Amino acid sequence: MRAEVQLGGLLGEAIEASRRGRLHRFITGPESPAIALFLRAVADKNLEGDWYGEHAGKWLVAASRAAARSGDAELAASVRAVADFLCAQQEADGYLGTYAAPRRFMVKQPPKPLTWDGAPSLRTWDIWTHSYLILGLLEAHRHFGEPTWLAAACRIGDLCARTLDGIDITTLGNHHGMSATVLMDPACELYFATGEPRYLALAERILEQADRHAPLALLSRTLAGADAADIATGKAYQLLWNLVGLAKLHRATGRPELLDAVDALWTSIREKHLSLGGGPWGGVAHRSREVFNAPGSFVPEAYVETCSTLAWLQLNRELLRLSGDARYAEEIERTAYNDLLGAVAPNGEDWCYYSFPNGRRVHTTYWRCCKSSGAMALEELPALAVGGDDSELTVHLLGPLTARVGDVGLHIETHYPYDGDVALTLDLDAPRRFTLKLRCPSWAEGAHAEVGGERFTGAPGSYLAIDRVWQPGDVARLRLPMKAKLHERRNRNVQESRAPDGSAVHQTVLDLGYVALTRGPLVFSTPLIDGFKTAETVRLPEAPLEQWVSEVTGAQVPTLRMNLGYRPPLDFQPYFLAGGREDGAWRLTWLSTAPATTTTKIP
Repeated sequence: MRAEVQLGGLLGEAIEASRRGRLHRFITGPESPAIALFLRAVADKNLEGDWYGEHAGKWLVAASRAAARSGDAELAASVRAVADFLCAQQEADGYLGTYAAPRRFMVKQPPKPLTWDGAPSLRTWDIWTHSYLILGLLEAHRHFGEPTWLAAACRIGDLCARTLDGIDITTLGNHHGMSATVLMDPACELYFATGEPRYLALAERILEQADRHAPLALLSRTLAGADAADIATGKAYQLLWNLVGLAKLHRATGRPELLDAVDALWTSIREKHLSLGGGPWGGVAHRSREVFNAPGSFVPEAYVETCSTLAWLQLNRELLRLSGDARYAEEIERTAYNDLLGAVAPNGEDWCYYSFPNGRRVHTTYWRCCKSSGAMALEELPALAVGGDDSELTVHLLGPLTARVGDVGLHIETHYPYDGDVALTLDLDAPRRFTLKLRCPSWAEGAHAEVGGERFTGAPGSYLAIDRVWQPGDVARLRLPMKAKLHERRNRNVQESRAPDGSAVHQTVLDLGYVALTRGPLVFSTPLIDGFKTAETVRLPEAPLEQWVSEVTGAQVPTLRMNLGYRPPLDFQPYFLAGGREDGAWRLTWLSTAPATTTTKIP
């Protein structure tokens, strides 16, 4: 059952800023530069590979959701004008891209030598752009019901299906084909929207070709236990989007091996390839700026691409839908409150292409992909916050909101994620029995809820279920204890060999330690230390954490103070705020720890 949700608090403010900023200003109609690219007179001159056409589909997805959710008539009019214009540019065979005829994806190209990062020397993003156009046209149709938009999306799908009868899809994309095999996702969406078996067959053909291509071997290598960094080039954004397609194909077919593959790579990414703020972490690997780093490596100057954050949210969305498991909702929340909020400026228009846990905030330029991905990611959140049916109401994302699921209304008042007291008021026409499920995060030891004087306890990392006859106006109060937590990481290299007698030889040649702080779902960071330092090495006391990390009483936002004794205290604020949200601000999340050869005791 679809829930109607309006988010408030930090996430609601960001969503509304994005609607007023990015969605209203970047594209207003057919004359906007990102849409004028599709004019045939312009596209016919484009012989080079580019990805700029992706903005149209991304904007249609986000703007359609925002306009329908908010009742924004001006934005809805822009959606209609853009969708109508794009359909008018579609050619008779279904082509709706930005490439000149000789470079279109339907034309078999000569083999292209690979560059050092696994991309072809002459890049192609034609299938990629069409994938986003399908999703955008379908989303616009879903909210505003114009049949010509659905028909245009179907014509793209049919053109792709005809093309793949004679051309392998892995030759049509970068990163060993991954930027084309993402078509698996929109192919499944066409199947869900129409029920036509030919679109399911298209998705399965894409997977078959993706698995047959040895440098990618998407399904086979994943089921064999390959790490996310070792699939094709390890490009995070494209790999994650392919996993979204695999999850949807499992939903459509029930094939268990597809979900097994997605679960395996989700685990690989969750355990080895996420920043503390929940975003896919990379950027210092040997191949490219945006690939997953080698498993086991830890470099605090690594960074998160906002496009990858979008795809990670979408993957967790699909797994939450399939399983209802709280861990996926927790990953969505962690990413949203940290790396997603940390990438967007208060005006909702400026975004960071990359977010650095340790580094400078850099707002990216006009055309960059991550600005549209960020707006799209924000618009994912309302639909993920609450779900349910006639017998069950589940709260996945915690924070202020108003929601309605069927004939049950819900109003949440809270300062979450700044504190853990959450009051949920039910709006009912009459008493009725159902189960209210409240997510208890994994960090919330001692989580419990109170309803009408009765106490219910919840296990961290699960849903606390309250099955009762609810009265109109009943209030459930969820209590989530929040304590500061210290996270430790090491960048360690141990050389291993055998001596002539066969005995093992181990020598540690690199051993660097780092620490960071979280409280509740929020990562905490500090700006330039002492007003100018971009890094800091600390000696940690042997005393329990609560004796040297405390909350600052009376601070406008939660502030953690680290009092090490040998130097002035260090103050930490939520990552998305630390150092300021303006271009050029500095954030420092990971502090170096003193080498093991020095004492850790405070003199």
